[in-house]
Amino acid sequence: MTAESRAFVFAPSPLLTVTIEAASDGGTELHVHAGGQGFWIARMAVSLGLKVTLCGVFGGETGAILHDIVKGEGIDVRAIETSGENGSYVHDRRGGEREHLADVTPAVLTRHEVDDLFGVSLTEGMKADVAILGGPHHDCALPADSYTRLAGDLQALGIPVVADLSGPTMTAALAGGLTLLKVSHEDLIEDGRAKSEKPAELIRAMRELESEGARTVVLSRAGDPAFALIDGEVWEVSAPSLTLVDHRGAGDSMTAGSAAALGQGNSVQEALRLGAAAGAANVTRRGLATAQRDLVHQLAEQVRVERRK
Repeated sequence: MTAESRAFVFAPSPLLTVTIEAASDGGTELHVHAGGQGFWIARMAVSLGLKVTLCGVFGGETGAILHDIVKGEGIDVRAIETSGENGSYVHDRRGGEREHLADVTPAVLTRHEVDDLFGVSLTEGMKADVAILGGPHHDCALPADSYTRLAGDLQALGIPVVADLSGPTMTAALAGGLTLLKVSHEDLIEDGRAKSEKPAELIRAMRELESEGARTVVLSRAGDPAFALIDGEVWEVSAPSLTLVDHRGAGDSMTAGSAAALGQGNSVQEALRLGAAAGAANVTRRGLATAQRDLVHQLAEQVRVERRK
């Protein structure tokens, strides 16, 4: 991956996260981080060597703190200032499992804020080798058709567009057209697009997504090999199985890895390898969407991408 590769990440609602952890000396630690899908994708993309610009909204006390944290991760930030607060949550992990203590929903953007976010995002997307669309923390944060317009305009300008979405925003982005759509089998079932996790049913749903506007569809299936639909053919993507520390962030890491390869001009098959490797590396750590670049590239050499029989 060369330093010149640039990625634009659409992150309409970054989050401020607070986690309470047990300290090694028996005390308590408080960890304050940035969060949200767009940020997690951006962080992994930076780890893989891309120069990343994140476009999102930042407002209130939480937004000011969040802005500095995101920049501290080596991510360029194009911020739209809002009158409302950013979303946030507080988790307690002292007992070993995540206990949800509080959740603050991000403010709904005004019409002018939506226009400003779209304009800045289109400007930054035009400078990038690949554009990545992350979802909002809440479907009501901004109109779903923002995804249709952004995906369609960037595609028309010749920018590859990768999306990791579900629900109304996924449907909207498909209407604009996508180079690659990554979705989980759980989301397909929850959205009512697939009736079960049976492979035949999932592949049927993937073909529908292709017909709606996705050139390539990548379907993660938790611990099972991922499926990919490329030019009408179904492929299986098998990554090395590593000891699980935390599964959260694996899907976002897969998206970042796939986008990184496409931004470098590699084939879809190479994108699948790097994406699967990034997802596999992520589960070995407690930090969401974090992994060493060398580990990801070494794992990519062991990822199998084969036509499904």
